[in-house]
Amino acid sequence: MKPSTRPEQLDLLLYLGKWLVLASAVAVLVGSVCAFFLFALDTATAIRTAHPWLIGLLPVAGLVVGWLYLRLGQQVEAGNNLLIDEIHDPKKTIPLRMAPLILLSTVVSHLFGASVGREGTAVQMGGALADQFAHRFKLQSQDRRVVLMLGISAGFAAVFGTPLAAALFGLEVLTVGRLRYDAILPCTVAAVVADQVGMQWGVHHTHYAMGLVPPVAAWPLLVMVMAGAVFGLTGKLFADLTHGLAAWAKSRIAYAPLRPFFGGVVIAAAVWLLGAERYIGLGIPTIVEAFQQPLAPYDFAAKMLFTVASLGSGFKGGEVTPLFYIGATLGNALAPLLNVPVPLLAGMGFVAVFAGASNTPVASTLMAIELFGAEVGVYAAIACVVSYLFSGHTGIYRSQRWGHAKPPR
Repeated sequence: MKPSTRPEQLDLLLYLGKWLVLASAVAVLVGSVCAFFLFALDTATAIRTAHPWLIGLLPVAGLVVGWLYLRLGQQVEAGNNLLIDEIHDPKKTIPLRMAPLILLSTVVSHLFGASVGREGTAVQMGGALADQFAHRFKLQSQDRRVVLMLGISAGFAAVFGTPLAAALFGLEVLTVGRLRYDAILPCTVAAVVADQVGMQWGVHHTHYAMGLVPPVAAWPLLVMVMAGAVFGLTGKLFADLTHGLAAWAKSRIAYAPLRPFFGGVVIAAAVWLLGAERYIGLGIPTIVEAFQQPLAPYDFAAKMLFTVASLGSGFKGGEVTPLFYIGATLGNALAPLLNVPVPLLAGMGFVAVFAGASNTPVASTLMAIELFGAEVGVYAAIACVVSYLFSGHTGIYRSQRWGHAKPPR
Protein backbone atom coordinates (compact mmCIF):
# COMPACT_ATOMS: atom_id res chain seq x y z
CA MET A 1 0.00 0.00 0.00
CA LYS A 2 1.42 3.37 -1.04
CA PRO A 3 1.89 5.69 1.95
CA SER A 4 -0.15 8.89 1.97
CA THR A 5 1.69 12.06 0.97
CA ARG A 6 -0.72 14.27 2.92
CA PRO A 7 0.48 15.76 6.19
CA GLU A 8 -0.73 13.84 9.24
CA GLN A 9 -2.20 17.04 10.66
CA LEU A 10 -4.54 17.34 7.67
CA ASP A 11 -5.88 13.84 8.30
CA LEU A 12 -6.35 14.75 11.93
CA LEU A 13 -8.29 17.89 10.98
CA LEU A 14 -10.56 15.85 8.71
CA TYR A 15 -11.07 13.30 11.51
CA LEU A 16 -11.79 16.06 14.01
CA GLY A 17 -14.27 17.79 11.73
CA LYS A 18 -16.09 14.56 10.90
CA TRP A 19 -16.65 13.55 14.51
CA LEU A 20 -17.38 17.04 15.79
CA VAL A 21 -20.23 17.33 13.30
CA LEU A 22 -21.55 13.79 13.64
CA ALA A 23 -21.27 13.57 17.44
CA SER A 24 -22.85 17.00 17.88
CA ALA A 25 -25.75 16.15 15.56
CA VAL A 26 -26.48 12.93 17.44
CA ALA A 27 -26.11 14.67 20.79
CA VAL A 28 -28.56 17.47 19.93
CA LEU A 29 -31.22 14.89 19.07
CA VAL A 30 -30.48 12.61 22.02
CA GLY A 31 -30.25 15.51 24.49
CA SER A 32 -33.60 16.86 23.31
CA VAL A 33 -35.36 13.50 23.51
CA CYS A 34 -33.88 12.82 26.95
CA ALA A 35 -35.07 16.24 28.14
CA PHE A 36 -38.59 15.33 27.05
CA PHE A 37 -38.20 11.98 28.83
CA LEU A 38 -37.09 13.62 32.09
CA PHE A 39 -40.02 16.05 32.00
CA ALA A 40 -42.41 13.15 31.35
CA LEU A 41 -40.84 11.23 34.23
CA ASP A 42 -41.25 14.17 36.61
CA THR A 43 -44.89 14.49 35.56
CA ALA A 44 -45.56 10.78 36.04
CA THR A 45 -43.95 10.86 39.49
CA ALA A 46 -45.95 13.91 40.54
CA ILE A 47 -49.22 12.32 39.39
CA ARG A 48 -48.48 9.08 41.25
CA THR A 49 -47.53 10.96 44.41
CA ALA A 50 -50.75 12.96 44.26
CA HIS A 51 -52.85 9.85 43.56
CA PRO A 52 -51.44 6.90 45.55
CA TRP A 53 -54.31 4.65 44.41
CA LEU A 54 -52.56 4.38 41.03
CA ILE A 55 -50.18 1.85 42.62
CA GLY A 56 -53.10 -0.58 42.66
CA LEU A 57 -53.03 -0.55 38.86
CA LEU A 58 -49.38 -1.59 38.71
CA PRO A 59 -50.26 -5.19 37.68
CA VAL A 60 -52.31 -3.85 34.76
CA ALA A 61 -49.44 -1.53 33.79
CA GLY A 62 -47.09 -4.51 33.88
CA LEU A 63 -49.41 -6.50 31.65
CA VAL A 64 -49.51 -3.64 29.14
CA VAL A 65 -45.73 -3.20 29.15
CA GLY A 66 -45.22 -6.93 28.71
CA TRP A 67 -47.75 -7.09 25.87
CA LEU A 68 -46.16 -4.15 24.06
CA TYR A 69 -42.77 -5.84 24.08
CA LEU A 70 -44.26 -9.19 23.10
CA ARG A 71 -46.03 -7.71 20.08
CA LEU A 72 -43.68 -4.91 19.04
CA GLY A 73 -40.41 -5.18 20.91
CA GLN A 74 -39.03 -8.70 20.82
CA GLN A 75 -36.14 -7.52 18.64
CA VAL A 76 -35.17 -4.83 21.15
CA GLU A 77 -36.10 -6.44 24.46
CA ALA A 78 -32.44 -7.10 25.30
CA GLY A 79 -32.07 -3.32 25.76
CA ASN A 80 -28.61 -2.19 26.85
CA ASN A 81 -27.22 -5.66 26.18
CA LEU A 82 -28.36 -5.43 22.55
CA LEU A 83 -26.40 -2.19 22.14
CA ILE A 84 -23.28 -3.70 23.69
CA ASP A 85 -23.57 -6.78 21.48
CA GLU A 86 -23.94 -4.62 18.35
CA ILE A 87 -20.85 -2.61 19.25
CA HIS A 88 -18.82 -5.78 19.64
CA ASP A 89 -20.30 -7.61 16.64
CA PRO A 90 -22.13 -5.24 14.26
CA LYS A 91 -24.89 -7.10 12.42
CA LYS A 92 -27.97 -5.00 11.77
CA THR A 93 -29.32 -1.56 12.56
CA ILE A 94 -30.98 -1.14 15.95
CA PRO A 95 -34.72 -0.75 15.23
CA LEU A 96 -35.86 2.82 15.80
CA ARG A 97 -38.86 1.47 17.73
CA MET A 98 -36.50 0.82 20.67
CA ALA A 99 -36.61 4.53 21.55
CA PRO A 100 -40.39 5.12 21.82
CA LEU A 101 -40.98 1.68 23.35
CA ILE A 102 -38.52 2.11 26.19
CA LEU A 103 -39.59 5.73 26.78
CA LEU A 104 -43.29 4.85 27.02
CA SER A 105 -42.69 1.71 29.08
CA THR A 106 -40.47 3.51 31.58
CA VAL A 107 -42.91 6.38 32.08
CA VAL A 108 -45.75 3.88 32.57
CA SER A 109 -43.65 1.90 35.05
CA HIS A 110 -42.99 5.05 37.10
CA LEU A 111 -46.56 6.32 36.84
CA PHE A 112 -47.90 3.21 38.55
CA GLY A 113 -45.12 2.65 41.07
CA ALA A 114 -42.45 0.23 39.84
CA SER A 115 -39.00 0.65 41.37
CA VAL A 116 -36.94 1.24 38.25
CA GLY A 117 -34.44 3.83 37.08
CA ARG A 118 -33.90 5.95 34.00
CA GLU A 119 -30.37 5.24 32.75
CA GLY A 120 -31.43 2.22 30.74
CA THR A 121 -34.02 4.31 28.95
CA ALA A 122 -31.62 7.13 28.12
CA VAL A 123 -28.88 4.77 26.94
CA GLN A 124 -31.27 2.77 24.76
CA MET A 125 -32.78 5.90 23.24
CA GLY A 126 -29.31 7.28 22.64
CA GLY A 127 -28.07 4.12 20.98
CA ALA A 128 -31.18 3.61 18.84
CA LEU A 129 -31.25 7.21 17.63
CA ALA A 130 -27.51 7.27 16.98
CA ASP A 131 -27.71 4.10 14.92
CA GLN A 132 -30.20 5.76 12.57
CA PHE A 133 -27.42 8.22 11.66
CA ALA A 134 -25.06 5.33 10.99
CA HIS A 135 -27.65 3.68 8.75
CA ARG A 136 -28.59 6.86 6.90
CA PHE A 137 -24.98 7.79 6.13
CA LYS A 138 -24.01 4.16 5.42
CA LEU A 139 -21.11 4.17 7.87
CA GLN A 140 -18.68 1.28 7.93
CA SER A 141 -18.70 -1.16 10.87
CA GLN A 142 -15.89 0.57 12.76
CA ASP A 143 -17.52 3.99 12.52
CA ARG A 144 -20.90 2.49 13.41
CA ARG A 145 -19.38 1.09 16.61
CA VAL A 146 -18.20 4.56 17.53
CA VAL A 147 -21.61 6.09 16.74
CA LEU A 148 -23.33 3.60 19.05
CA MET A 149 -20.82 4.35 21.79
CA LEU A 150 -21.29 8.10 21.52
CA GLY A 151 -25.07 7.56 21.59
CA ILE A 152 -24.67 5.74 24.91
CA SER A 153 -22.51 8.57 26.29
CA ALA A 154 -24.97 11.21 25.10
CA GLY A 155 -27.93 9.51 26.77
CA PHE A 156 -26.07 9.00 30.03
CA ALA A 157 -24.88 12.62 30.14
CA ALA A 158 -28.30 14.08 29.33
CA VAL A 159 -29.97 12.17 32.17
CA PHE A 160 -27.38 12.54 34.92
CA GLY A 161 -25.64 15.82 34.06
CA THR A 162 -22.16 14.32 34.39
CA PRO A 163 -20.58 14.59 30.93
CA LEU A 164 -17.07 13.43 31.85
CA ALA A 165 -18.39 10.32 33.57
CA ALA A 166 -20.76 9.74 30.65
CA ALA A 167 -17.94 9.93 28.11
CA LEU A 168 -15.92 7.35 30.06
CA PHE A 169 -18.98 5.20 30.67
CA GLY A 170 -19.49 4.80 26.91
CA LEU A 171 -15.87 3.62 26.63
CA GLU A 172 -15.62 1.55 29.80
CA VAL A 173 -18.89 -0.36 29.94
CA LEU A 174 -18.21 -2.48 26.84
CA THR A 175 -15.23 -4.54 27.96
CA VAL A 176 -14.26 -5.10 31.58
CA GLY A 177 -10.65 -4.11 32.16
CA ARG A 178 -10.13 -2.36 28.83
CA LEU A 179 -10.97 1.12 27.53
CA ARG A 180 -11.81 1.91 23.91
CA TYR A 181 -9.70 5.02 23.30
CA ASP A 182 -10.52 5.06 19.58
CA ALA A 183 -13.88 6.65 20.50
CA ILE A 184 -12.73 9.02 23.23
CA LEU A 185 -13.17 12.19 21.16
CA PRO A 186 -16.65 11.38 19.77
CA CYS A 187 -17.92 10.18 23.16
CA THR A 188 -16.61 13.27 24.92
CA VAL A 189 -18.11 15.64 22.36
CA ALA A 190 -21.45 13.83 22.43
CA ALA A 191 -21.60 13.80 26.24
CA VAL A 192 -20.77 17.51 26.59
CA VAL A 193 -23.19 18.61 23.85
CA ALA A 194 -26.05 16.40 25.07
CA ASP A 195 -25.64 17.73 28.61
CA GLN A 196 -25.69 21.33 27.38
CA VAL A 197 -28.70 20.69 25.16
CA GLY A 198 -30.61 19.25 28.09
CA MET A 199 -29.85 22.30 30.19
CA GLN A 200 -30.98 24.58 27.37
CA TRP A 201 -34.32 22.78 27.40
CA GLY A 202 -34.58 23.54 31.13
CA VAL A 203 -33.42 20.26 32.66
CA HIS A 204 -32.20 20.66 36.25
CA HIS A 205 -30.22 17.95 37.99
CA THR A 206 -30.42 17.17 41.69
CA HIS A 207 -27.72 18.67 43.91
CA TYR A 208 -26.30 16.43 46.62
CA ALA A 209 -24.74 18.38 49.51
CA MET A 210 -21.46 16.73 50.45
CA GLY A 211 -20.48 19.37 52.99
CA LEU A 212 -16.97 19.52 54.39
CA VAL A 213 -14.79 16.68 53.12
CA PRO A 214 -12.21 15.53 55.69
CA PRO A 215 -8.56 15.80 54.58
CA VAL A 216 -6.92 12.65 53.33
CA ALA A 217 -5.80 10.63 56.34
CA ALA A 218 -5.14 7.03 57.33
CA TRP A 219 -8.49 6.22 58.93
CA PRO A 220 -10.80 7.62 56.22
CA LEU A 221 -8.69 5.83 53.59
CA LEU A 222 -8.99 2.55 55.48
CA VAL A 223 -12.74 3.13 55.76
CA MET A 224 -12.94 3.50 51.99
CA VAL A 225 -11.29 0.11 51.59
CA MET A 226 -13.63 -1.60 54.06
CA ALA A 227 -16.76 0.15 52.84
CA GLY A 228 -15.70 -0.38 49.20
CA ALA A 229 -15.67 -4.12 49.79
CA VAL A 230 -19.20 -3.96 51.22
CA PHE A 231 -20.35 -1.78 48.32
CA GLY A 232 -18.91 -4.23 45.81
CA LEU A 233 -20.57 -7.23 47.40
CA THR A 234 -23.84 -5.29 47.46
CA GLY A 235 -23.54 -4.53 43.74
CA LYS A 236 -22.84 -8.19 43.05
CA LEU A 237 -25.83 -9.27 45.12
CA PHE A 238 -28.08 -6.86 43.25
CA ALA A 239 -26.96 -8.13 39.84
CA ASP A 240 -27.20 -11.79 40.84
CA LEU A 241 -30.66 -11.41 42.35
CA THR A 242 -32.00 -9.48 39.35
CA HIS A 243 -30.66 -11.99 36.82
CA GLY A 244 -31.77 -14.90 38.99
CA LEU A 245 -35.34 -13.65 39.37
CA ALA A 246 -35.62 -12.93 35.64
CA ALA A 247 -34.44 -16.46 34.81
CA TRP A 248 -36.77 -17.99 37.39
CA ALA A 249 -39.78 -16.02 36.09
CA LYS A 250 -39.07 -17.09 32.49
CA SER A 251 -38.85 -20.73 33.53
CA ARG A 252 -42.12 -20.61 35.49
CA ILE A 253 -44.30 -18.22 33.44
CA ALA A 254 -44.32 -18.92 29.72
CA TYR A 255 -46.52 -15.98 28.67
CA ALA A 256 -44.23 -12.95 28.98
CA PRO A 257 -46.85 -10.26 29.83
CA LEU A 258 -47.90 -12.23 32.91
CA ARG A 259 -44.44 -11.86 34.47
CA PRO A 260 -44.70 -8.11 35.16
CA PHE A 261 -48.40 -8.62 35.95
CA PHE A 262 -47.61 -10.96 38.85
CA GLY A 263 -44.61 -8.85 39.76
CA GLY A 264 -46.92 -5.84 39.94
CA VAL A 265 -49.30 -7.72 42.22
CA VAL A 266 -46.49 -8.50 44.67
CA ILE A 267 -45.04 -4.98 44.59
CA ALA A 268 -48.39 -3.19 44.96
CA ALA A 269 -49.41 -5.47 47.83
CA ALA A 270 -46.09 -4.90 49.59
CA VAL A 271 -46.38 -1.11 49.21
CA TRP A 272 -49.89 -1.05 50.69
CA LEU A 273 -49.34 -3.58 53.44
CA LEU A 274 -45.97 -2.20 54.57
CA GLY A 275 -46.47 1.49 53.80
CA ALA A 276 -43.39 1.31 51.58
CA GLU A 277 -43.97 4.20 49.18
CA ARG A 278 -40.43 5.45 49.78
CA TYR A 279 -39.02 2.38 48.01
CA ILE A 280 -40.78 2.80 44.66
CA GLY A 281 -40.00 5.09 41.73
CA LEU A 282 -36.63 6.82 41.52
CA GLY A 283 -36.48 7.66 45.21
CA ILE A 284 -34.59 10.93 44.70
CA PRO A 285 -35.93 12.55 47.92
CA THR A 286 -34.59 9.64 49.97
CA ILE A 287 -31.21 9.85 48.25
CA VAL A 288 -31.04 13.54 49.17
CA GLU A 289 -32.00 12.69 52.76
CA ALA A 290 -29.15 10.17 52.92
CA PHE A 291 -26.70 13.10 52.71
CA GLN A 292 -28.49 15.07 55.43
CA GLN A 293 -29.53 12.82 58.31
CA PRO A 294 -29.44 9.24 59.59
CA LEU A 295 -31.98 6.95 57.92
CA ALA A 296 -33.38 3.54 58.74
CA PRO A 297 -30.53 1.01 58.40
CA TYR A 298 -32.68 -1.31 56.28
CA ASP A 299 -33.55 1.26 53.59
CA PHE A 300 -30.90 -0.04 51.21
CA ALA A 301 -32.12 -3.65 51.52
CA ALA A 302 -35.77 -2.68 51.03
CA LYS A 303 -34.95 -0.64 47.92
CA MET A 304 -32.93 -3.54 46.56
CA LEU A 305 -35.82 -5.98 47.00
CA PHE A 306 -38.37 -3.67 45.36
CA THR A 307 -36.02 -2.98 42.44
CA VAL A 308 -35.11 -6.63 41.95
CA ALA A 309 -38.82 -7.50 41.96
CA SER A 310 -39.55 -4.77 39.41
CA LEU A 311 -36.71 -5.37 36.96
CA GLY A 312 -36.62 -9.13 37.42
CA SER A 313 -40.33 -9.44 36.63
CA GLY A 314 -40.05 -7.38 33.46
CA PHE A 315 -40.73 -3.71 34.18
CA LYS A 316 -38.63 -1.33 32.10
CA GLY A 317 -36.37 1.54 33.13
CA GLY A 318 -32.88 1.04 34.40
CA GLU A 319 -30.76 -0.04 37.31
CA VAL A 320 -28.52 2.94 37.94
CA THR A 321 -30.66 5.36 39.96
CA PRO A 322 -31.88 2.53 42.22
CA LEU A 323 -28.21 1.59 42.66
CA PHE A 324 -27.51 5.20 43.68
CA TYR A 325 -30.31 4.92 46.24
CA ILE A 326 -29.01 1.57 47.55
CA GLY A 327 -25.45 2.86 47.77
CA ALA A 328 -26.29 6.19 49.40
CA THR A 329 -28.53 4.64 52.06
CA LEU A 330 -26.04 1.84 52.72
CA GLY A 331 -23.28 4.42 53.15
CA ASN A 332 -25.61 6.37 55.44
CA ALA A 333 -26.06 3.27 57.61
CA LEU A 334 -22.33 2.44 57.71
CA ALA A 335 -21.05 5.95 58.46
CA PRO A 336 -21.77 5.98 62.23
CA LEU A 337 -20.28 2.50 62.61
CA LEU A 338 -17.06 3.55 60.86
CA ASN A 339 -16.83 7.01 62.44
CA VAL A 340 -16.82 9.07 59.25
CA PRO A 341 -19.17 11.88 58.18
CA VAL A 342 -22.53 10.64 56.91
CA PRO A 343 -22.48 12.73 53.70
CA LEU A 344 -19.03 11.41 52.78
CA LEU A 345 -19.91 7.73 53.01
CA ALA A 346 -23.35 8.28 51.50
CA GLY A 347 -21.67 9.86 48.49
CA MET A 348 -19.09 7.11 48.21
CA GLY A 349 -21.80 4.48 48.40
CA PHE A 350 -23.77 6.38 45.76
CA VAL A 351 -21.00 5.90 43.18
CA ALA A 352 -19.25 2.77 44.43
CA VAL A 353 -22.22 0.37 44.40
CA PHE A 354 -22.79 1.47 40.82
CA ALA A 355 -19.09 0.95 40.07
CA GLY A 356 -19.24 -2.61 41.34
CA ALA A 357 -22.53 -3.55 39.70
CA SER A 358 -21.58 -2.07 36.30
CA ASN A 359 -17.82 -2.78 36.34
CA THR A 360 -17.06 0.88 35.56
CA PRO A 361 -14.75 2.19 38.34
CA VAL A 362 -13.16 4.98 36.27
CA ALA A 363 -16.47 6.47 35.11
CA SER A 364 -17.86 6.18 38.63
CA THR A 365 -14.88 8.01 40.12
CA LEU A 366 -15.32 10.83 37.61
CA MET A 367 -19.02 10.95 38.46
CA ALA A 368 -18.16 11.46 42.13
CA ILE A 369 -15.85 14.35 41.25
CA GLU A 370 -18.48 15.97 39.02
CA LEU A 371 -21.26 15.56 41.58
CA PHE A 372 -19.45 16.19 44.85
CA GLY A 373 -16.28 18.13 43.96
CA ALA A 374 -12.63 17.33 43.39
CA GLU A 375 -11.96 17.00 47.12
CA VAL A 376 -13.57 13.55 47.15
CA GLY A 377 -11.45 12.26 44.27
CA VAL A 378 -9.01 10.15 46.30
CA TYR A 379 -11.74 8.65 48.48
CA ALA A 380 -13.97 7.95 45.50
CA ALA A 381 -11.19 6.28 43.53
CA ILE A 382 -10.40 3.89 46.36
CA ALA A 383 -14.03 3.08 47.14
CA CYS A 384 -14.92 2.53 43.47
CA VAL A 385 -11.87 0.42 42.63
CA VAL A 386 -12.27 -1.79 45.71
CA SER A 387 -15.98 -2.15 44.96
CA TYR A 388 -15.16 -3.11 41.38
CA LEU A 389 -12.74 -5.81 42.61
CA PHE A 390 -15.13 -7.25 45.19
CA SER A 391 -18.11 -7.38 42.82
CA GLY A 392 -16.55 -10.40 41.14
CA HIS A 393 -17.04 -11.55 37.58
CA THR A 394 -20.70 -10.59 37.33
CA GLY A 395 -22.55 -7.37 36.59
CA ILE A 396 -25.84 -5.82 35.57
CA TYR A 397 -24.86 -5.90 31.88
CA ARG A 398 -24.58 -9.48 30.74
CA SER A 399 -23.17 -8.59 27.32
CA GLN A 400 -20.04 -7.02 28.77
CA ARG A 401 -16.93 -8.74 27.47
CA TRP A 402 -13.90 -9.53 29.59
CA GLY A 403 -10.66 -7.89 28.51
CA HIS A 404 -8.87 -8.86 31.70
CA ALA A 405 -9.98 -11.00 34.61
CA LYS A 406 -10.09 -9.32 37.98
CA PRO A 407 -7.45 -10.25 40.56
CA PRO A 408 -6.58 -12.71 42.02
CA ARG A 409 -7.10 -14.65 38.78
